[in-house]
Amino acid sequence: MMSSAGASLRASGLGRWGHLTGSPKLWSGGRVSWAPARKTATWSLEPAGRCSWDEPVRIAVRGLAPQQPVTLRASLRDEKGALFRAHARYRADAGGLLDLERAPALGGSFTGLEPMGLLWALEPEKPLVRLVKRDVQTLFAVELEVLDGHEPDAGRVLGRTVHERDFLRPGVRREPVRAGRVRATLFLPPEPGPFPGIVDIYGVGSGLLEQRASLLAGKGFAVMALAYHNYEDLPKGLETLHLDYFEEAVNYLLDHPQVKGPGVGLLGSSKGGELCLSMASFLKGITASVIINGSVAIVGGALHYKDETLPPLGIDPSRIRLTKDGLADILHVLNSPLEEADQKSFIPVERAESAFLFLVGQDDHNWKSEFFANEASKCLQAHGREKPQIICYPGTGHYIEPPYFPLCRASLHIFVGGPVIWGGEPRAHAMAQVDAWKQLQTFFHKHLVEKS
Repeated sequence: MMSSAGASLRASGLGRWGHLTGSPKLWSGGRVSWAPARKTATWSLEPAGRCSWDEPVRIAVRGLAPQQPVTLRASLRDEKGALFRAHARYRADAGGLLDLERAPALGGSFTGLEPMGLLWALEPEKPLVRLVKRDVQTLFAVELEVLDGHEPDAGRVLGRTVHERDFLRPGVRREPVRAGRVRATLFLPPEPGPFPGIVDIYGVGSGLLEQRASLLAGKGFAVMALAYHNYEDLPKGLETLHLDYFEEAVNYLLDHPQVKGPGVGLLGSSKGGELCLSMASFLKGITASVIINGSVAIVGGALHYKDETLPPLGIDPSRIRLTKDGLADILHVLNSPLEEADQKSFIPVERAESAFLFLVGQDDHNWKSEFFANEASKCLQAHGREKPQIICYPGTGHYIEPPYFPLCRASLHIFVGGPVIWGGEPRAHAMAQVDAWKQLQTFFHKHLVEKS
């Protein structure tokens, strides 16, 4: 753990916000402006109304003085009240316009030409907090402010606005699923169906996380966000998982009148990616699978299906390394599934009839995602299966989310019982999320729409 909250803030760079917090500064002793500042500035957002979280917005500020230096700030509170903030220094053009698609940031939370930097560079005020959307029926409100001058000597606020970003495209239907043992939420596009179906599964500790499924439904897919532990009457732990639960969910989706077959897609990240790889290997009706930083071996607890059991991969806690901030780096904790003692944990991917897309963060510090993807590919090809598509993203960490979610540098890990680092560099991670979102949609269109 970090020795103090102050040290945490210094380590993460959040300490610089100390210059910008509190009530806005007015002109004060000794500070002389090189040119008179305008009294007000006007924010310009395109689209002007609310937009989907995964869509870009064009941000501009009008009514500034020619070449006026300003600081832009963004802030957002999640549903639990946690505050996330970003800021950047800019200079208006000769006409007093600041257009983030044309003006580079001169410093702050990011630098360079980054039109969406005020979103993807958001950092939590308190360390170890990951931004997630628990209730997709409500929106996130991003407060935007423009201040005269450059921090740390920024002056008064020249203009404010609130930018609303939602997760349910107009007309997308949200249907809670409580069918047999299945605990899930189904999202259906607004257009007349039926639609290609996808089961969406997140990692450990997520409960029922709907943010990705709701956004993907806005792209024309029927998406089921599936919980598998730590939710309602589902098991709390992961010591034992049964694939027949996931088979029940797949069959529910296949039988739904708004879902067109003959098969469905799978989308899983982290432990969810491991589960999707297992589902594709054992279950029928899986046509296309997207694995985001998943494992090719069972991790954490045994997996059962009919008369087969895959034991969990062995671990060696002595291989945990501590960062200079006192956080755990668990990258090397898992044994290799290629070693004889752990080969029974290797998922039999050669049985799969699905097409595969592996999305890999090359700076993933949760586990060796690139190694896992390559081993899955070798196994598939060795058994005459189609070579999977593998896309690797340099500088990208473990949590590859839809576009514009900020990088989660570190947070609590349910298996470890403490804080771990997830890897990734903010800008590279942000760019990877934009591309990965496009890639998975293209993949699902190819295998679920064009081939249906």
